[in-house]
Amino acid sequence: MESKGNSTVSSDQKTNEKTFASSATMKPHGKSTAASAIAAKPNGKSDVPSDIPKKQKSDVALSSAHGDRSMFFIDVSFGPHEVELRFRLIHFWEARNPNTKELIGQEMLLIDEEGTVIQGFITAGRVGMYKLTSGSVYKLSNFFGSRSKVQFRVADHRATISFSWNSDLKVLENHPVPILEDRFKFHSYEEFQANCDRIVDLYDYVGHMKLVNGQTITDHTALDEVDIAEKRHLCVHVQTHDGPVMKLHLWDNAASEFCQKFISYGRTPTVLLVTTVNPKYLGGTLALASMASSRVFMDTDVQPTKDYLAWLSSNLDIANKITAEVVTKREPVTLEELYSYIKQETAKVAWFECTTTIDDIVQSSSWYYISCGGCNSNTIKGSTSLICNNKKCVKREVTGVPQYLTKIAVYDKSEQAVFAILGDAGKELTGKHASELVAKYFESNEGLGAKHLVPVLQALLDTIGHTHKFIVKVSDHNLTGKTQTITVTKILPPEAPLAIAHLEEGTTPAVSDDVLKGVGDEPGPSTSFEHSAGDRVRKSSESLESLEAKRSKSG
Repeated sequence: MESKGNSTVSSDQKTNEKTFASSATMKPHGKSTAASAIAAKPNGKSDVPSDIPKKQKSDVALSSAHGDRSMFFIDVSFGPHEVELRFRLIHFWEARNPNTKELIGQEMLLIDEEGTVIQGFITAGRVGMYKLTSGSVYKLSNFFGSRSKVQFRVADHRATISFSWNSDLKVLENHPVPILEDRFKFHSYEEFQANCDRIVDLYDYVGHMKLVNGQTITDHTALDEVDIAEKRHLCVHVQTHDGPVMKLHLWDNAASEFCQKFISYGRTPTVLLVTTVNPKYLGGTLALASMASSRVFMDTDVQPTKDYLAWLSSNLDIANKITAEVVTKREPVTLEELYSYIKQETAKVAWFECTTTIDDIVQSSSWYYISCGGCNSNTIKGSTSLICNNKKCVKREVTGVPQYLTKIAVYDKSEQAVFAILGDAGKELTGKHASELVAKYFESNEGLGAKHLVPVLQALLDTIGHTHKFIVKVSDHNLTGKTQTITVTKILPPEAPLAIAHLEEGTTPAVSDDVLKGVGDEPGPSTSFEHSAGDRVRKSSESLESLEAKRSKSG
């Protein structure tokens, strides 16, 4: 770590991130270690005072303060080490294979007396051997300095502390030298944008919440805990100072932690800090997604959220510039306008709202498919079992799960079309999961073989003649002419408000391309459309996707 006066900005790499240390721990001379200053200046570029001691390059590798057998993180190199490390365990989490969910090991975020952060790792075979408690101070004897992973790093250090066969971990009670409780590395909107989809280092986000699952932040905002627990996901619209609004997707443990903290406050919190988020483009716009390593903090949990809350309280006029109505608005389109938009050369993937009436259930193909229980992709029959058709899925024993792949003929005052209803959208139409309908059919018709295809059931036929608001996705398959059938991502009753969180890619099953191609066999609509209609839809889509960027420039 290089000494740079009072700045806590530090790394083994030279980047533009802002690094902030928790101010909860006091140094022996009575001064606070460091405080977040992201709330001090709207551009988030403020320096942060710190009196964290820095080791000079001329220092010896071993700390004389602890004897000849102790080492600081900055001196950790590759290879085995028979020395002691003294650190605080900030956080730990499971590392699993994203496809098979097999446990790879346990990852950790550690910080030492100098304020240097490093990643730790325990292999799957040794998970459970050590009693770990976040926030505790430990002494580790004997370890291996392994090379840090290239993707999704949570610390700048080039090495990772890997526990080896002879590693010995003990809790340090009443450690005489204070150790910081946490450390954050914040990125601005521009920095997230520059690193979007690059799968590199993970940084932290802090800002204020505008919407939670489509709901405006008010004193009476309530979360649907059951729905969030079932989907293991929620979407928060966030903004830092007067910058662009972004969607922050929280998954699994991060979604659960958000709910717990949101409810525990007893009032509606406004400030949100999420660590180690991954910037991605979803639907053509920049969004942030939580990772397994992500943690969630609100209003008064840590110093950076306290500082931001203080700024927010004195800058409510700036915080309220972009209203929830502007963020959530989606242009309703007719079927004629929708297909005209698809014909435009400048068209791109986008979501729209169409109010149509169901005319019929297309019965020329099956209304469901058997998906892989692990990744929702289509399956094929092997000699003895089902095989997942997704090459990236390495699940050996595939459990088949019926999923909706129902084509419906719809119409409005302008045109006719065929919609493809996938996954949860089908449940919104019939009130039942496809697997439930299929199971009930076989229970009522004993003796039918497994190869028997279930005909279109009454639950689907009963929807004919009903009018709904369909949230539809214009996909790459539509734009390239592979199919004119439109994918439905959500179905709403006509009077229901639009829920932004369900418009994204993650709300429908991640079906393989061959499933989507299979919905393109229906005849498309006529081609005699007015160009003006398509232009209006195109402009609407472009304005929605660039709203945040334009707002940041216009103030």
